[in-house]
Amino acid sequence: MLKQLSSLLAFIACASPWFAAAEVGRMLRVTDLDSLKQVSDPQISPDGAWVAYAVRGADPGADTSTSDLWMTRWDGSETVRLTDTPESEHAPRWSPDGRRLAFLSARGDASGAEQLWLLDWRGGGSERVTALEGGISDFDWAPDARHLVLVSSVVPAGAADTSTPQPIVITRMLIKRDGYGYLGRSRARLHLLDLEARSVVQLTAGPHDEIRPAFSPDGGRIAYVTKLGDDPDRHLNWDILAIEPLPGATPQRVSSGELMECDPIWGWGSSPVWSPDGRQLACEQSGPLELSWFTLQQVAVFPAGGGVGKQPTASLDRNTTRPHFSPDGARLFFLLEDDQSVVLASVSTEGGALQRLTPAGRSVSAYDIGPNGKIAVLSSTSDQPPELAAVEGGVLRPLTHVNEAWVAALRLSEAENLVFESADGTQIHGLLMRPPGSRSGVKLPTILRLHGGPVAQWQHAFDFTWQILAAHGYAVVGPNPRGSSGRGEAFQRAIFGDWGNADVPDVLASVDHVVARGVADAGRLGVGGWSSGAMLTNYTIASDTRFRAATSGAGVSNMLAGYGTDEWWHDWEAELGLPWEGLEKWLRVSYPFLHADRIRTPTLFLCGAEDHNVPVMHSEQMYMALRRLGVPTELVVYPGESHGIQRPSFRRDVLSRYLAWYARWLE
Repeated sequence: MLKQLSSLLAFIACASPWFAAAEVGRMLRVTDLDSLKQVSDPQISPDGAWVAYAVRGADPGADTSTSDLWMTRWDGSETVRLTDTPESEHAPRWSPDGRRLAFLSARGDASGAEQLWLLDWRGGGSERVTALEGGISDFDWAPDARHLVLVSSVVPAGAADTSTPQPIVITRMLIKRDGYGYLGRSRARLHLLDLEARSVVQLTAGPHDEIRPAFSPDGGRIAYVTKLGDDPDRHLNWDILAIEPLPGATPQRVSSGELMECDPIWGWGSSPVWSPDGRQLACEQSGPLELSWFTLQQVAVFPAGGGVGKQPTASLDRNTTRPHFSPDGARLFFLLEDDQSVVLASVSTEGGALQRLTPAGRSVSAYDIGPNGKIAVLSSTSDQPPELAAVEGGVLRPLTHVNEAWVAALRLSEAENLVFESADGTQIHGLLMRPPGSRSGVKLPTILRLHGGPVAQWQHAFDFTWQILAAHGYAVVGPNPRGSSGRGEAFQRAIFGDWGNADVPDVLASVDHVVARGVADAGRLGVGGWSSGAMLTNYTIASDTRFRAATSGAGVSNMLAGYGTDEWWHDWEAELGLPWEGLEKWLRVSYPFLHADRIRTPTLFLCGAEDHNVPVMHSEQMYMALRRLGVPTELVVYPGESHGIQRPSFRRDVLSRYLAWYARWLE
């Protein structure tokens, strides 16, 4: 039924008078999601001749997605598929001598734990080299190409047998993590693998998790990230330490101070990076912990022997992430998030003039630096899925064409920039996507899409949800209200502990703007978002009744009831205080639930049954409130899913339900 409705809407969109004459390609369908590939993790070989990467795609028959490894010559003359198995392979890393690629896969592991594999890319096949009970979550090569540092979970001696179900006994402050469930006694530990002897020894111990390892250029030390103290669950201050690759070695603290380095939970989360001479370490550093996620992420440089770091990009007042030293160690490469784009840039390690290496109007999500000035980036635009390209003189030369045929068969839309004023005169930016071939001067049914975060931004990057809505005849408006990133820390902090007072007027102003421009039909407005975008959706429909339909995916609504049920209690306490000491704040930010009686908008709620980021309770309560009040509503719960829906059939289902819900109330 939903598939038939989707096809019918596509036909109506093509035949509608607000569309121009037919162009090359057909309209996007929900089922096209299955054939869209996701490119990730570019890795330039030590000699600069190849770029390895991973490609993930859906397997509709098995209702799962799998990842394989590929590599492409730098000159683009040859592309080689390295793995082709029913299981997934990812995280390719070249050995320093360039002879082998290491990667992670659960292939052949009965427990489903990922192990380390080695592949001779010249044709020697691949082999599994570890069988650790806790699996492998991360690794790095030693410069000698004969050793690797591994991250593997270790359960303390005397832990209960897990071969049969056991009671879950919670004694730690951090109860659960999305995608993992309840957290037990295991901790992530560094291990050293000797490839010749095929032996593994544990390097670290204690009440901490040790993650994100990186060998120094001389192989004498391993930098890693951990939280210090007797009870690290009680704080958020991740630090960089370094240790010799020897059992029993004493770690040394590299980063000092009260700021957070390499935040693996909220930050962009790259590992610390050594300078070529081994004298410095670069990382991502967050601002004051009491600002939670509303602070900026900045690249920082520390003396490798320990000390206070410096931030070469501090004057930019923008998020700067994923640092990488230039081959001479004089400059830092990094990703710069700047007003609806993400560009690759560089700056002297001492600060100063900024050099932008990729154009605005697109978003770079990953990159790698190779020999002789070679740079490979993974980037996308609003109408082009992510692909790899070489950066040459400010121009991007394509290296991969994974989705080229997919794009060529379709009529996709390109987003345009919006600039408008909010009710108090604050300038707000956003994006507008019109249906393919739509004519100017014809008012369109319009969907207001609200991004998650809240500290994030809509940017010039490919978004299938936007494209499928546009393909079915909707204009899509994506505002970046106060609280969004990309425009400085003060703009991000504007809603700190004060949700709804600035961001709701900002998103409503975006609708006023496109209505005034004659783009949006004021009588056919919808709204929707996921995560923080769903929370803002709930705020918006509880504040304004102009929307005829809403979709709310995994959004917070009743903050007081949610205390302790999700993984964010540190951040909520930083922003709102303790509930029993500041009840008024907690009740104020529970506005959507406590004022559900003001909602008139038919609303579809969706969520994952195993979501520990925003537990299903929030969607259940909002659904029950609207159901009790007689407002049209539905609740869809996806079994086995956490905060982000992963099963291909469920992802298609989400999109189909969006289209059906909006068609029901807006057409």
